[in-house]
Amino acid sequence: MTVAPTAAAPVLALRGISKRFGAVQALTDIELEVPAGQVVALVGDNGAGKSTLVKSVAGVNQPDEGVIEWQGRPVTIHRPQDAQHLGIATVYQDLALCDNLDVVGNLFLGREIRRFGVLDEVEMEKRSRELLNTLSIRIPSVRIPIASLSGGQRQTVAIARSLIGEPKVVILDEPTAALGVEQTAQVLDLVERLRDRGLGVILISHNMADVMAVADQVAVLRLGRNNGVFDRRSTSQEEIISAITGATDNAVTRRKARGTEGKD
Repeated sequence: MTVAPTAAAPVLALRGISKRFGAVQALTDIELEVPAGQVVALVGDNGAGKSTLVKSVAGVNQPDEGVIEWQGRPVTIHRPQDAQHLGIATVYQDLALCDNLDVVGNLFLGREIRRFGVLDEVEMEKRSRELLNTLSIRIPSVRIPIASLSGGQRQTVAIARSLIGEPKVVILDEPTAALGVEQTAQVLDLVERLRDRGLGVILISHNMADVMAVADQVAVLRLGRNNGVFDRRSTSQEEIISAITGATDNAVTRRKARGTEGKD
C-alpha cells in the first residue's frame, strides 16, 4: 500500500473518529495529528478512550465514523498488517516478548532473515547489534535470553523490535509502567532518540512527569472526547491535569463562557 504524501501534512491524522460498543459510546469525534519528528502524549483517566483510539489506529478494531489520514491521504486500516504496511508500529504494555528466546530471536520474530531456506543467524545478529547501537541501547549480549533482562531492558528491546520494519509512527502504550527510576530514564531517552530519527511518536502515559519530560504536544481525552491539545512548553502541568479531571468544566467557567457571570 503506497500513499503519496502532501506538503506539510502530518504523517498521521485522525478526523472525527467515533467508536461504539453496543450501548457504550467509547469515542466521539476525536481529532488528533501526529507530525513527523514530534512526541504527542495521549493522556486521560481510565476509561477516557485512549486504548480504544490506539486500537483503531493499529487495526485491532475499526472506527464506526471518521477518517484516518496517512501523510495527507485517507486510508482504511482493516487489520494490524495494514497498519504495519503503512508504517505504524505499536508497542503494547504487555510487550509480547518471548522469554525463552534471546534478543535476536525476539527482534526478528515473524521477520526472520533466511538464506537458501535456512535462518541466517549471522546476518540477524549483525543487524541486531547495529540497531541497538544506533539507539544507544545497552544490554550484556544480543544472545542473552529475554527472561534474563531487567524490565527497562525488556522495554527497550520491545521498542527496538518495532523499528525493524522502518515505521514512520511508533505508538508506545505505557512504556514506563512498573519501571524503576533509572529504567524509566533509559526508556525516556529512547523516546527522544526516536523523535530525533524523525519518527512521529504517540506516547500513552499516566505519569505526568514523563509526559512533561519528553512530549512536544499533549492531547487530552475525557469521556471519549477531545478535551484539549496543549503545547508542552507553554502549558503547566496543572492546566493539563485540570483538563484530564474536568476541573475546568464547572458552573463558573460555563457562566463566564456565556458572559453571564456577575449579572443578577
